[in-house]
Amino acid sequence: MSKIKVLPKEIAELIAAGEVVERPASVIKELMENAIDAGSSSVTVEIKNGGITYIRVTDNGCGISREDIRNAFISHATSKISTRDDLYAIGTLGFRGEALASIAAVSNVEVLTRTTEEETGTRYCISAGEETLVDDAGCPLGTTIVVRDLFFNTPARMKFLKKDVSEANAVAGIVDKIALSNPDVSIRFIREGKSALFTSGSGDLKTAAYEIFGKDFADGLIEADYSFESVKISGLVSKPTKSRPNRNMQFFFVNGRLVKSGTASAALSEAYKNSIMVGKFPYCVLNITTAPGLVDVNVHPAKIEVRFANERTVFSAVYYAAKNALEHRDEAPKVTIPRTAQTELFEPVRPKTEQMRLPEKQPDFWNRMSSSEYRSAQQPERPTYQQSAAREDIITVASPDKKPETADSEPSTIQHFLDAQRAKKEETAAIEADIRPELSEKAATLPDEKPEETARALDTAVDEKPAELPVTVIGEAFKTYIIVQQGESIFLVDKHAAHERMLFNELVKNDSKRSTQMLLTPITVTLSKEEYSSVLDNLDMLMQAGFAVEDFGYSVVIVRECPMEISADEVADVVAELAGYLVENRQKLISEKKEWLFSLMACKAAIKGGMYTTEYERELFIKRLFASPEIRYCPHGRPVMIEITRRELEKNFGRV
Repeated sequence: MSKIKVLPKEIAELIAAGEVVERPASVIKELMENAIDAGSSSVTVEIKNGGITYIRVTDNGCGISREDIRNAFISHATSKISTRDDLYAIGTLGFRGEALASIAAVSNVEVLTRTTEEETGTRYCISAGEETLVDDAGCPLGTTIVVRDLFFNTPARMKFLKKDVSEANAVAGIVDKIALSNPDVSIRFIREGKSALFTSGSGDLKTAAYEIFGKDFADGLIEADYSFESVKISGLVSKPTKSRPNRNMQFFFVNGRLVKSGTASAALSEAYKNSIMVGKFPYCVLNITTAPGLVDVNVHPAKIEVRFANERTVFSAVYYAAKNALEHRDEAPKVTIPRTAQTELFEPVRPKTEQMRLPEKQPDFWNRMSSSEYRSAQQPERPTYQQSAAREDIITVASPDKKPETADSEPSTIQHFLDAQRAKKEETAAIEADIRPELSEKAATLPDEKPEETARALDTAVDEKPAELPVTVIGEAFKTYIIVQQGESIFLVDKHAAHERMLFNELVKNDSKRSTQMLLTPITVTLSKEEYSSVLDNLDMLMQAGFAVEDFGYSVVIVRECPMEISADEVADVVAELAGYLVENRQKLISEKKEWLFSLMACKAAIKGGMYTTEYERELFIKRLFASPEIRYCPHGRPVMIEITRRELEKNFGRV
C-alpha cells in the first residue's frame, strides 16, 4: 500500500497560507501592495480588534473585472508575470499570485470592485477558500476588500496571535513603512474607529516622514541623492547629532519595495564612522533604485529580503550617498553687512545717574602719604576714624600739620552706608560670641578627616581613608586602566568594566527594594511601532526595574520615574535601547529581560573610560575590587583585569 499521498486541496491551501499570512499585519501588507500595483492614489486601511476580527482596505485603483474576480482567488493566478523572463524583471510589488488565495483560505473575505469599463460593480464573497456569492453591486471605481475572522478555521494559528494592541501596532508599523515608500500615495489608517494616520500624498518624502513620525524625526533628516554605476540612491539620512541606540529606524526600499538589507545598513554605519558616537546608529529613509534584472526579490516568502547581483556596488552607492549628504549638511548662511559709517552703527546711550553729595574739598591722600614729613616719621600714624557729637562717621587721615576735614552736617548717602555697615558688624559679632563656645565643643568631638574629592560614579560612602592596601596602586594609563602591583604580578584594571560589574551585582541584589526618583519634567520617547508595542507589553517588568512608563499615544511613551542609578539625561536612550532589545527578544523570560536591563543600567551609570579619578579614589576602588573575587568579568563578558607576571616581563626584556 502506498504511503505517499497527495494532500487534499484544503490542507494544501492551509500550508501555503501559513507561509504568507502570519498575522493581521501580513494581510495588510499584501492588500496594500496590491492596491499600489493597481495604480491607486489613495488607500484607506481600517482595522478592529488588532485586525483579527475586521480588516478593510479601500483603494481607487483600476479595479477587478467581473470575469477576473474568480481567478484572482486561485493560487498562482496573477496579471503581473506570464513568462520565465518576467521573473528576472519584476517591476511590481506583488507577482506570485498567492496573497488573495492564502488570505481567503483562513478567513471570510468580501470584495467590492469596479473597473472604468464597467457601469456596475461586482460583489464577491469567499469563505475558507470556498466561493459563496457573486453578484452585481453599486460601488465607486476601485476595490474594497473586507477580511473578517482571521484564522477562524485554524485555532492552532489563532492561539499564537498576541494581544489586540500588539497586533494593531504591528499593522501600524506596516502602514507607516508602505506610506514612507510611496509618498505620492495618500494613505489613511483608521484604528478602532479613530484616525491614526493620514498622509497627504504630496510626493515629498520629508513631508511624509513628518506626517508619520513627527517633527523631531523629520527635523533631524537631511537629503541624500547619489548615483553610482547602475545604482541610484535617493531619500533622507539623519544628522550626526540625531542618532538612536539601535537600527530599528533605518528604512531601506529597493525599487519601492520595503526590504531588510545588511549591505545597506553596513554601508550607512561606515559612512557615519567618524561622525557619530560609538554605540549610536543613524536613521534613514533611503530608496535604492536599480535595474529589475540586477536584484532578485524572489528569495523570501514575505519578500522582505532581496539578493543583489553586485553587493559591492550597492554598498558603495549607499556609502557615498550618506557621506556626500554629511559633507554638505547645515552650511552656514552667508550674511552681507552693508558698509555704513561707524557713527551710524551705534548711538551711544548714557544711563541716568543719581548725583551723590560729597565734601566740597576732596581729601588729598596722595600728597599726604608722600609728604616728606610723613616719610621722615619713624612710626607713621595709621588712618583714624573720629566721631562727631552726632555720632556721624567721617573718614579722616592723620597728618602732622593738618586737621581732619569733615563733610557737611547733613547726612549723606555714604554716611547711611557706613551706619548700616557698622550695625551689621556689631550684629554679626554678637551672634558669633553666642555660638562660638558651642561650635568649639562640637569641633573637639569631630574626627580629623582629610577632605577628598570622591567620584560621583563610584557612589560609595567612606567614613575615613582606608588602611594600607594589600596591593600597590602604581597609577593610571589613558585615564581608563588602573595599574596595580600585587606580589610578583602587575594588573591592568579596566575601571569602567569593573565598576559596571559592581553596580550590576548591587542591582541584582537589591531587586526587591529598588530606589526610584521622580522626574521633575516627564520625558517622552518616540519609538517605532514595533518598539512601542513591545514596551507596552512589558510595563510591569519596567515598573519592577524602577521605570514608571505610561502610554502617551501615537508610538510615544512618557517616563515619570526612573531608577536612582540613571541620570535624567540618559532616560530616553535607556528606554529606546530597551525597546529595541524587547523587539528582538520577545520570547525570552521576564528574568532574562530584567537581567539585560540591569546590565544596561549598570553600563550607563558606571564611570566611563577617560574620566579623571584621584589617587584616593583609585585606592578605594582597587580595595573594593580585590576584596570581591567574584568581580572578574563585566555583565557583557569582557574581562575586568589582565595580569602580567614578573617572569613575563623579564622574558620580554631578555632577562631570562
